[in-house]
Order: sequence, then C-alpha cells, then structure tokens
Amino acid sequence: MDLASLSANLLLVSFIAYLVATLFFGGAVKGAKSEASYKNNRSGKIGIIITIIGFITHLGYFITRWMASGHAPVSNMFEFMTAFGMMLVGAFILLFYLYRTPSLGLFALPIAIIIIGYASMFPREITPLIPALVSHWLTIHVITAALGEAILAISAVAGLVILLKHVDLTKKSKQSFWLEAVMFTLVLVVGFVLSSTFFKLTGYEAQFNYIDKNDQPATIEYNNPPLFGMHQYEALTPDAMTPWAEMPAVVNAKTMTTFVWSVLTGIILYLILRLIIRRPVAALFQPFAKKANSQLMDEIGYRSVLIGFPVFSLGALIFAMIWAHEAWSRFWGWDPKEVWALITWLFYAAFLHLRLSRGWEGEKSAWLAVIGFIIIMFNLIAVNLIIAGLHSYA
Repeated sequence: MDLASLSANLLLVSFIAYLVATLFFGGAVKGAKSEASYKNNRSGKIGIIITIIGFITHLGYFITRWMASGHAPVSNMFEFMTAFGMMLVGAFILLFYLYRTPSLGLFALPIAIIIIGYASMFPREITPLIPALVSHWLTIHVITAALGEAILAISAVAGLVILLKHVDLTKKSKQSFWLEAVMFTLVLVVGFVLSSTFFKLTGYEAQFNYIDKNDQPATIEYNNPPLFGMHQYEALTPDAMTPWAEMPAVVNAKTMTTFVWSVLTGIILYLILRLIIRRPVAALFQPFAKKANSQLMDEIGYRSVLIGFPVFSLGALIFAMIWAHEAWSRFWGWDPKEVWALITWLFYAAFLHLRLSRGWEGEKSAWLAVIGFIIIMFNLIAVNLIIAGLHSYA
C-alpha cells in the first residue's frame, strides 16, 4: 500500500472512531445519575479511549499525507479542513483531561465529524504546490492559524451546551429562534455533504469556457447542474443546463452553484426533520445538555478563547503578514481573506474585553462564542470559495 492510500485509510478509521466515541459519550451523559457518576462513567472512559485512538490515526493520516506530498497537507480545502478537524479533536482531548466532562465530547466530536465529511466532498488527490504556495510559511502560517481556530471552536462547543441547557425552546423568543438558526446552519452543512455525494454518484459533469478575473480564457468543470455561470461563459458539454445567471469575474459561480444546491438540500432535510419530530431540531439535543455543569462549561469556553486567541493572532495575522511581505512586498492589502481574518481577530478581542471589563459570563458569553465560530466558518467557506482574491487557492 502506498502512502496516499494508507493516509486515506487512516482518515477513514478516524472518522469511524469519532462516530463510535460519540455514542459512548452519549451513553455517559444519558446514563449518569449524579455529578460524580457523570464524571467517572465507564462509557465516558471508553469514549475518550476511542477518541484518542481516532486522533492517533488522524495524526497518522496527516503525517503520511505530508510524506506522500512532500509538503504540509494544508494547501487546499480537503487538507485544511481535515487538519482543522484533527486539531479540534486534539483540543477537546486536552480539555477533557482537565475538566472530565463527557458533554463536551458529545457535542465536539459530531462537529469534527461534520467538518471531515465536509472536507471529503472536495478533491482529495495529492497535487504539487502551485508556485505561490512554495514556502516554509505555508506550514508555519496555516497550521498555526488552524490550531488557533480549532481551540476557539471548543469555546463555541461549550457555549452551545450552555445555550441548549438554558434556552426554553417551548416558548417563542429571540434566543430560541437564534439557537434553532445555529442548528439549521449545521443541517445546511449536512445538506452540502448529501448533495455533493448524490451528484458524485450520478457522475454529473458539465464543462464551460469563461473569462477569469485576469481577463484570461479558462475552462471549468461543474459537478452539479450549473445554476450560475462564470463570467462570459460558453458551454462545452452538449445539453448542459443553461445557468440562471452570469456571475461577475470576482465571484466563483461554480462554488455559488454548489452553495445553492447545498442550501436547497439542507432546507429540504431540515423540513423533513421538523415534520418527523414536530418540534425544533435543537430540542433533540437539549436532553443531553441538561446534566452539564454550566459554570464548568463557561470556564471551558473562556479558557479556550484565552488560549486560542493569541495562537490565532500569531498564525492568522503576524505570520500571515510576514509571508505577505515576502510574497507580495506588502504586509497588508485588504484582500477578502485578510479582511475577514481581521474581523475574526477584532471579534474575539471584543469577546475578551466584554468578559473582563463588563463581566459577560454564562449565556452572554456563550452567544459570543457561538457567533465567533460562525464568523470563522464563514471565513473558511464563503470567503475561501465564493469571493475571488489572492488567497483563492482552494
């Protein structure tokens, strides 16, 4: 078996291990009768052992893919998102041993699973680096930024547990609406996986010529029916669906098409779930958060930001600026990716300010943590894939 195949198999083992571990953490939370049994539940101990096994195989995937490609495997969306998921699980394992709370695993691991599933929808082939990425700063900048985002993501997991425990979903309120909106967003990601998988299984392909943002002719292949056309597009595939609209050169119409198909699939999936359970989707997970220690979760969320914020600052801003100066002879250029990295940094700076000076704790802090994660994911998904810029390598 070559390294690329070994790497893929190790990632699959990790995915399965995280699924199984989630079930054991669910058993630990559901079966606990007291705070002591909640922390020392046998199912929880089995869950963390399986999680560690999954993390080791995930790390094995990362190392073997690095060896197979000859560069840090963070150069495209598949590689970055799988690395992001690995770091999220690693951050969870560390915090689990500090606080011994299975509730964190019950919600952190499904998010890691969704991230890996999302990553698997992108091309997985190992390809040489494009010239712009051939630099040691690829390893330093991207891995550090991903690690910071993964640690910050744990604060959102802790915040979500707090909100599920305290928000009354039986009453119509702004809090219940926005909590359900968070769940709806997660369902949309599942919709992306389902729609992408469906069109892959059908083998759909449609090629188009277009004029890129540099006014150069280029060719693009759609893997789902094209709802939006690239700038000055021309169909090469006979009987290809005519796009609804032509997008300007700064927008990736292929990604916009994938996004809309994902949203449509996600909406249908969400409506089916609502028809089946006849209550908000968030209510399905609420029983698993009831036994969580709110004060403990609040501390986990706060400490995650305390650790993740400086790591993110180092990777996404300082190292990024050094590489930008080396590559483009300037530290800052208002590229969409740079702008959203700054927005993310400012948001978490505001989080810490409100926490330390205004005493925002509990639900207020939880909402901020969840919003912060949404900003991170918007940066990773929408800014990376839809808005064209100097960072549009994915």
